[in-house]
Amino acid sequence: MSQQAEELEPQDIVQETPAEDVFNAPSVHENELLSGVSYTHHAPIPEIVKSDISKECVLGVDEAGRGPVLGPMVYGVFYLPLDQHKCLLNEKYHFDDSKALKPKVRSNLMQAICTPGTDLFGCCGWATRVMSARDISSAMLKPTGVYNLNAQAMDATIDLIKEVFAQGVNVKEIYVDTIGKAETYQKKLERIFPTTMITVAPKADSLYPCVSAASVCAKVTRDAALEVCYQKVRLLGAQAESPKSIADAWGSGYPGDAKAITWLKENIDPLFGWGNECRFSWRTAKDMLEAKANGVKVDWPDVIEDEQAMRMTDFYVTTSAVDVNQETEDELTTWYGRPVAESMF
Repeated sequence: MSQQAEELEPQDIVQETPAEDVFNAPSVHENELLSGVSYTHHAPIPEIVKSDISKECVLGVDEAGRGPVLGPMVYGVFYLPLDQHKCLLNEKYHFDDSKALKPKVRSNLMQAICTPGTDLFGCCGWATRVMSARDISSAMLKPTGVYNLNAQAMDATIDLIKEVFAQGVNVKEIYVDTIGKAETYQKKLERIFPTTMITVAPKADSLYPCVSAASVCAKVTRDAALEVCYQKVRLLGAQAESPKSIADAWGSGYPGDAKAITWLKENIDPLFGWGNECRFSWRTAKDMLEAKANGVKVDWPDVIEDEQAMRMTDFYVTTSAVDVNQETEDELTTWYGRPVAESMF
């Protein structure tokens, strides 16, 4: 199964491209990113919530980077007291869908969220799940039991919400930008979190301020993560002539972005393709690998169980095969069967 390319309008590509001086959020873990490992980051519980754990909170969920062929997909959750929801996020800071905000604006908002002393830092908590390109692809390319992108996204959402609850936060309302059919997704979440009011809706990031804030956390984390990955790739390749900024090299990372496609074509390895930064399960990457004239094709044999190989249970015989007249034998000594005689070897 391969992911189809997501088409973007030129103006969308500009909005999806990271700012050159994007804020390096604490959710950007360099070691994990460079090793291709998925990870979760939780910001500290805000003081206003920590001091009164019974305070009712609202939580929003959104993602960034679902469609790109380069870089991770990031899920974000954002929570704060219900009475601060609209007045702080909407009326004061004007949060909106991260794709509707200029890259510099969303970077500045994320910096305010992470800076002690600001009202956003004092009132709001957040967390991100960074799903690496490597892990996304390996799950989607499994020979059996394919773990598709929707299932991965739902599990990331559920895990993040559960972890916020586990910290003792009193979440009373949850708003989620939908994956697939909103009604189906909402019913699933309601079964898992039955005491919480849940709303799943398309374009929730432009309807509910807490989802907008989650979108900003996810998007800025992805932007900064892309920068880390690109600079490492650039240094490893010793390509002094390569563009110094990710905006000039990878662009947005989407298949519809000419910069991303050009970079993929110019940096393909005939055997390994690319590194941990690429989603090999995307059709864009598959087509390039198959079309490469000097590419190396590898046929992996199917793993077939050797019928002649002995299993652990073959070294025991069941009690049913034993003389039933041996009634005096302790039942517990033959509970798991008897050792096979040495003559069997």
